[in-house]
Amino acid sequence: MPAAVIMEENFDKLLEQCEAQELEAPGGITTPQVYAQLLALYLLHNDMNNARYLWKRTPQAIKSTNPELTAIWGVGQRIWQRDFPGIYTAIAGFQWSENILPVMEALRESTRQRAYSLVAQAYTSIAADDFAAFVGFSVEEAVKGVVSQGWQADPSTRMVMPKKPDPPPVSLVPNEQQLARLTDYVAFLEN
Repeated sequence: MPAAVIMEENFDKLLEQCEAQELEAPGGITTPQVYAQLLALYLLHNDMNNARYLWKRTPQAIKSTNPELTAIWGVGQRIWQRDFPGIYTAIAGFQWSENILPVMEALRESTRQRAYSLVAQAYTSIAADDFAAFVGFSVEEAVKGVVSQGWQADPSTRMVMPKKPDPPPVSLVPNEQQLARLTDYVAFLEN
């Protein structure tokens, strides 16, 4: 199995474990480490509703004494505002603990992949500076990365031209199935 798939499965299991720990905690209040991991995992899964509700139900005493939890929420706020450069800055601007660091690195990479996808769908051309800010790289790294993926870059105008993503395959319904559906539909209308 590819490493990314294994990591994703581990994150899914960790999410389930953290949710169970929160539910089973005496008095409904768990440790700051569980709140931090759970919040980071919700952000990784782009589950902003659960992240917001977790932040609201986390006791104020835990929020105020745990700067890492506050920093994770700062990243979540940038995600909510769709501030891509701010997301990368917030992730890079904090010294994460060893149990949060892999989640935050995965979050940075998934945000970067989402930004690539959004740019490919939305733009026919984009300024290299703007594109680099979207993906959290320097201009040179960003341009070199997309050229290797088949995108085009024009150094004279400093523009990047995304390669349009392939459309999703259209599932063709076999003729017999289509005929059966049409027959059922007509029979329904006659009755």
